[in-house]
Amino acid sequence: QLQASGGGLVQPGGSLRLSCDASGATLDYYAIGWFRQAPGKEREAVSCITTDDGRTFYADSVKGRFSISRDTTKNTVYLQMNSLIPGETAIYYCTLSSYSDYRCLYEYDYWGQGTQVTVSS
Repeated sequence: QLQASGGGLVQPGGSLRLSCDASGATLDYYAIGWFRQAPGKEREAVSCITTDDGRTFYADSVKGRFSISRDTTKNTVYLQMNSLIPGETAIYYCTLSSYSDYRCLYEYDYWGQGTQVTVSS
């Protein structure tokens, strides 16, 4: 239902833009977002955006560096990631949430397969 793309290898300080295509989603949802998970570490919330009015929410660790946006005509959400650091190497998963407030950062009804982001020199 979700197709995440845009991951890859980037140097520290670099940028990447991830995409999440939710056009195939069949369940009701009110926000689309992202979390990430590195090997051996717990899942970490990243960002989410509400589908009705485009309100955005960010984890403190990415505020000021990451930006989430949406293209309602394509039912696609983008995550622009700037000033990446090696500690942000992880698989980034796109999510659907039934919450239209800050809880979309932490409560998901569905997530896709993810895209690998590697930050390394």
